[in-house]
Amino acid sequence: MALEIRKPGLLTTIQDLGRPGYFHLGIPVGGAMDRLALRAANRLVGNDEGAAALEAVFMGPEFTVTEDTVLAVTGGEMPIKLDGEPVQTWTSFAAKKGQVVSFGYLSEGARIYIAVAGGIATEAKLGSRATYAIGALGGVDGRAVAAGDVLPVGEGDGIAGRTVPEALRRRPGQPAELRVLPGLYWHRITEASQKAFFEDEWKVAPEADRMGYRFRGGRPVDFVEREQPFGAGSDPSNIVDGCYPYGSIQVPGGTEPIVLHRDAVSGGGYFMIGAVISADMDLIGQLQPNVPVRFRQVDMDQALDARRARQSTLDEIRAALA
Repeated sequence: MALEIRKPGLLTTIQDLGRPGYFHLGIPVGGAMDRLALRAANRLVGNDEGAAALEAVFMGPEFTVTEDTVLAVTGGEMPIKLDGEPVQTWTSFAAKKGQVVSFGYLSEGARIYIAVAGGIATEAKLGSRATYAIGALGGVDGRAVAAGDVLPVGEGDGIAGRTVPEALRRRPGQPAELRVLPGLYWHRITEASQKAFFEDEWKVAPEADRMGYRFRGGRPVDFVEREQPFGAGSDPSNIVDGCYPYGSIQVPGGTEPIVLHRDAVSGGGYFMIGAVISADMDLIGQLQPNVPVRFRQVDMDQALDARRARQSTLDEIRAALA
């Protein structure tokens, strides 16, 4: 069983839940930008939640299935076509040998996840099939999917007709709200800037990818004056090199915040306002350029409550598809 790629879409990569355990070596966890959507897609077709699937950005691929199988598409809303006929999203469906799966125009979100029964079975690198193109790891020879690729698929039967209830399909709001836990360098900006960061409405900049999302439109950050320490750069946003937590928010030059995402570097010389909480990182992966975003300050207890709520949503999905 395999998927034969006819058209790759704009940027389609193989992703799973990533390769934890190598961040100290400069290799990010990587994996799906929207993990809940990936887990749901795999559940729909009867796979382990961490099985490898396709992540497509803004434009879907077109491919032929070589044997009878079951597929599911979750994440953003993009019309699915099976030999030209419409198929529901967030619902598993059967595809016969030789049938072609294609997609219409994206109407909501930014990324879709295409799971196939048995999971994509390319060679794993450092315990994961996730594509990390900068490091040439995973995927198809370390790269995105291209026309003519034949992607091997593992053994799996799948069950067609299973659906994730609408209420459990988590999507960003309008404006999207990203909860932030202030961090180690929060004191480096003035109280007025601390307040403004959460008061202002920001917009996703065109520079948004798997490494990070840039935001613009809010007021610039003012720094508390200090003498730059030895080893730091001359800009007030510079620090002596430090580690970058997953989801951390840099503000180079004090102008445009950047939230570091799945494929981000592990450290560097920019200060961090704080970090987007883990429960909201999936939402960032579904943000299109120019959509409005508000940051909301939370404390550790609230962040942990949000993580439990996200886990509860996953448990409800599992129960619905049991």
